Amino acid sequence: MDILTILIIGVSGIIIGGLITGTILRKAMDRKRDMILKEAMEKAEMIKRDKILQAKEKFLQLKSEYEKYVHEKSDEVQKSDNRLKQKENGLNLKMDELQKKQKEALLIKQNLQNQMELVSKKQQDLEKSQKVQIEKLEAISNLSAAEAKTQLIETLKEEAKSEALVQMKDIIDEARITANTEAKKIVIETIQRTATEHAIENTVSVFNIENEEIKGRIIGREGRNIRTLEALTGIEIIIDDSPDAIILSGFDPVRREIARLSLHKLVTDGRIHPARIEEVVAKTKKQLEQEIIETGKRISIDLGIHNLHHELIRMIGKMKYRSSYGQNLLQHSIEVAKLSATMAAELGLNPKKAKRAGLLHDIGKVPDTEPELPHAILGMKTAEKFKEKPEICNAIGAHHDEIEMDNLISPIVQVCDSISGARPGARREVVDAYIERLKHLEDLALTYPGVVKTYAIQAGRELRVIVGADKITDAEANQVAFDLSRKIQSEMTYPGQIKITVIRETRAISYAK
Repeated sequence: MDILTILIIGVSGIIIGGLITGTILRKAMDRKRDMILKEAMEKAEMIKRDKILQAKEKFLQLKSEYEKYVHEKSDEVQKSDNRLKQKENGLNLKMDELQKKQKEALLIKQNLQNQMELVSKKQQDLEKSQKVQIEKLEAISNLSAAEAKTQLIETLKEEAKSEALVQMKDIIDEARITANTEAKKIVIETIQRTATEHAIENTVSVFNIENEEIKGRIIGREGRNIRTLEALTGIEIIIDDSPDAIILSGFDPVRREIARLSLHKLVTDGRIHPARIEEVVAKTKKQLEQEIIETGKRISIDLGIHNLHHELIRMIGKMKYRSSYGQNLLQHSIEVAKLSATMAAELGLNPKKAKRAGLLHDIGKVPDTEPELPHAILGMKTAEKFKEKPEICNAIGAHHDEIEMDNLISPIVQVCDSISGARPGARREVVDAYIERLKHLEDLALTYPGVVKTYAIQAGRELRVIVGADKITDAEANQVAFDLSRKIQSEMTYPGQIKITVIRETRAISYAK
């Protein structure tokens, strides 16, 4: 066989094999397709049955909910019907009552009409009788009714005037008593709401040193250092046998403070000679001046007082180093400011203005120069110079009655200034009398038999007396309190009132062993 024949046979075999393979594959594909379609149909049928079941369940659920909703609404409608029936019954009852009351009202109206007719008839009879009586009286008194009426009116006028005068006097007296009571109440409440500490200022300061050698260095050769320091500060420096202490004496607290701070710097630095002393004193003066300004700013901010002139702020700071009868001037001014604000608020006035006037009322005591003017007038002129309001200036100038008061802030500042200065312990001149009064108060109670201890508290406004339980009964304790109050009233002079509290305590003690 030749090659061509072989090729034809091979190609024919390939074609025949391809046809057979294609036929086989097509039949396989058809079978597979039929299987896939069959499975798809089965799945679709299952899904259909599931969806139908779900739809039926949903339908049953919705039907159940709807039936429940309809049932609830039916219950609500039934309840509403019941309530309406009850209200209808209630309205029917009220209508019956109203009709009954209307019938009663008609009966009452008829009775009133009958009574009015009787009253009208009796009034006519009374007028006739009154006319007859008036004619008889006119015949007896020889006066007409008009003349008698005029005389009666005049008599009643005089009586009314007399009674009005009496009542007016009673009202005025009562108002005066009430005013005094209210004024005392306001002052007491103001004092109680404003409590400050008091410290008596001295005219000497003590500078402590570590050893006695420093005294010689402060004195210097032939006393040059101490003379320079005294000349620059204006303070007398006393160096005596007092151990580890140097006394700075002077009436100007600012100068004493400058001397104390300068000494502290010199001793700490160790260089003590006239040139160094001049340098340190100059620096200390500048430092203290800055501290004075800072103090004035801090006080004005703490009190809520704004827009003060910087010179007034400096003068407020200088008050820290001034005293009046031993009372620190700055503490006194702060207290007067707080008292004035509280009292102004109690009286319905402007507390800010009162506080400002109270703080500035004594600025005339800290001038840079010493003019021959009362401090109140000097303070007023200073306040006017720095554009303070007229009522503030008047309160400053009038707090010692140098000028006439022209507003309600001025008497408040004057009263609060007196309150601050008169507080027990505030000023040196009243401390001894205050202590003596408290001691006398306690000694009076100790004179009674059975009294164990006595304590005067609350600045002498309360006396607590402790008595022995085995010496005095409860009834006798009440008698002691009463007798003691009468004795204090008769033998002592004191402001306000004193509360006497007698304490009788019984203690039962036993020991478990």
